[in-house]
Amino acid sequence: MNEANDNSNNNYKKKPLTTKEENALQQFKELTKDVADQINYDLEKFLRARCFDVKKAEQMLRNSVEFRKTMKVNTLLKEYKSPEVMRKYLTGGFCGHAKDGSPIRVELFGNLDLKGLMRSTKKSDFVKNKLHECEWTVSDWVEQSKKLGRPVDGMTVICDMADIGTSALWIPGIKLHLHLVKVLEDNYPEMLKRLLVINDNYKDLLLSFIDVENLPACYGGTLTDPDGNPNCTTMICQGGPVPEEYYLDNTDLKDQMESVTVPRAGKIYIGAKVDRSFSVLSWEFQTENHDIEFGLFYEENEKYIPIIPVARADSHIVTHDGTYTCEKVGKYFLCFDNEYSWTRSKQLRYTCEVYEPDQTMFSEDVTKLMKDGDVKTLTEKFKSLN
Repeated sequence: MNEANDNSNNNYKKKPLTTKEENALQQFKELTKDVADQINYDLEKFLRARCFDVKKAEQMLRNSVEFRKTMKVNTLLKEYKSPEVMRKYLTGGFCGHAKDGSPIRVELFGNLDLKGLMRSTKKSDFVKNKLHECEWTVSDWVEQSKKLGRPVDGMTVICDMADIGTSALWIPGIKLHLHLVKVLEDNYPEMLKRLLVINDNYKDLLLSFIDVENLPACYGGTLTDPDGNPNCTTMICQGGPVPEEYYLDNTDLKDQMESVTVPRAGKIYIGAKVDRSFSVLSWEFQTENHDIEFGLFYEENEKYIPIIPVARADSHIVTHDGTYTCEKVGKYFLCFDNEYSWTRSKQLRYTCEVYEPDQTMFSEDVTKLMKDGDVKTLTEKFKSLN
């Protein structure tokens, strides 16, 4: 990619309401006056998010109020502290303000080890962390509005796609991202003012929205850490691979796994039926306390044809995973072999899923759209799965 793309709205001023829209707003405020004081957010945004459909906007607002109560959003800023692994490895952070006063957030998707994070914490912590970011943003609008003497709204996001790879195609990670997008859209509608997706040749575009002193030096500005680090690591978490010592036994990923005992001196086969060529077979597995042997087979003429030869896996130390593109339709089998162990059975947890070509194409399309900065199409794809 040789250019940066943006989805921008370069000022706070909203499009003036028509008479019909103004009437809808007044009706909306009247219908929601019993809950309006329970939410610290612009009511008009809920109405705009539902195209001024008063009934749908009212339901959206009431759902949000209940969600906020459940998640204790009003006390998140003071009471919630994200797990250490998220503070150290969940990429991104806020760094200064754009020319219009909106807070700047940098996202480093290429450095994000989402699989490692999901193995080290729970889905609820991802949600709480996102809510914390949103509540901080709302509080920052108030401070900036007072400081500048004019209304400040929205968020400016720099989405750095450098070094993004095939890990972005991981289906559970995409599903989590879709969930977080939905949480954001349902409870903080129209928070994003502009999304600047960059890879290279982006300096002029960034400086058209951000003063040089508020732009990290690594992107062409002058902002650095106190020690001169141009990446502003004290403000923007750089991420990287999550060390295995952070992996937990009680993560949501483990809850989604099937459990089975592989008998001593025995083996088991886990079957998966593939109905369409070029579907992707995906698996993960872990064992308790001891290793096991693993292989992949294809059934042909009532015989098991090896695809991945059986080999010892230290799955008691780290979760093993893999994928295989199935050119042939038919039955595939994961083999967990414990014949070498005459004295111990093995406790196994595993997942085994088949993703048909349209699902894997969705993953590849999402990655391409993120790289290209095609925000409109990307958003439509997200909504199509919700």
